[in-house]
Amino acid sequence: MSKKYSQLKAALVLSRASLIATLRSPTSVVFALLFPIIFVTVFGAMVDNTAVKVKIVLSPHSDTSNPMYTAIRQVKIFDLSQGKDSAAMLADLKKGRIAGILYLHPPVVINGAPQFHTDLLGSSAVADKLPLVQAALQEVATRVNRETLPDQPVAASVRMVHVPGRVYRQIDFILPGQLGFSLLMAGVFGSAFLLFNLRHTLVLKRIYVTPIKGSFLLLGEMISRLLFQVICFIIITALGYFAFHFTLVNGIFTFLEMLLLSVFGLVIFMGIGFMISGLIRNESSIAPVANTLTVPQILLCGLFFPIDNYPVWLRSFCEMLPLTFFVDGLRKIAFEGLHIWQIPVQLAGLLVWAIIIAVLSVKLFKWE
Repeated sequence: MSKKYSQLKAALVLSRASLIATLRSPTSVVFALLFPIIFVTVFGAMVDNTAVKVKIVLSPHSDTSNPMYTAIRQVKIFDLSQGKDSAAMLADLKKGRIAGILYLHPPVVINGAPQFHTDLLGSSAVADKLPLVQAALQEVATRVNRETLPDQPVAASVRMVHVPGRVYRQIDFILPGQLGFSLLMAGVFGSAFLLFNLRHTLVLKRIYVTPIKGSFLLLGEMISRLLFQVICFIIITALGYFAFHFTLVNGIFTFLEMLLLSVFGLVIFMGIGFMISGLIRNESSIAPVANTLTVPQILLCGLFFPIDNYPVWLRSFCEMLPLTFFVDGLRKIAFEGLHIWQIPVQLAGLLVWAIIIAVLSVKLFKWE
């Protein structure tokens, strides 16, 4: 009696062979590991205290008749919004989601002169933005003083109130982006060229005569890439953590949740590579097509700078891209300390993309 063929065992054997080939490939190592390490080292060592836009929230109890309010709204670097929930505002401040909370006191009259006091609540989580915010507010106060009571005692003043929070470093923004870059480049380029070469050298045609199914062959390749990316993931994260103090709020558990989230990214980006290899018949066309799909995501998905500075129409488009969901999810898990089930928007976005790409990858897969 013949022994039943094991699809899973065949997939594991193929994944082992593919992993060995990947580790021996200079291109895979350079794109997935060397480039991100270079970027992490360069950006991690930089000190940047500038910002194009800073999010400021106005306390719900503020007096909007205060002339400081009108003057603050005219500051171009401020993205001013009206707060509603004080507890939620403080939580956002401690996690670095906003740069400060403003409370505009009702005017008081002292010795016949009105006084306009403003409290700025800041946190160490946005320590890089606080000097900019304070300088802008002080300039606002000076302008209000000139316009309200010229050549008189100071009418407007700003008081700084510090709220405890985590220290937000540039590496906390850069490193998740480089993890996304590593996954994107290794997934798309590695998978596209791998399957094309296997098909071109007739290896797939030989595998076709075996009982293994196409979906399990792709599964084996994904397992191989996952193991390779785990190695890259550990090295890049360890470099950021030990060399540049990258924030992992819950330690090893945060790292494991980031690793779990990367599985969704892996399915999506490898699937894109599989689709390219199934559609393209000329090897010289793979790189241009892959670059067309990857370069816009690299530039638009917040890998190197926040997408908050983009126009609304462009930001809306960026927020729907799979790399944006992935990188935003990593940042929320790493710095804000959220668990993977507490980022439903990012998780749902990645899940939808993963399902669509997985189905298309299997549909477009060709043995020869």
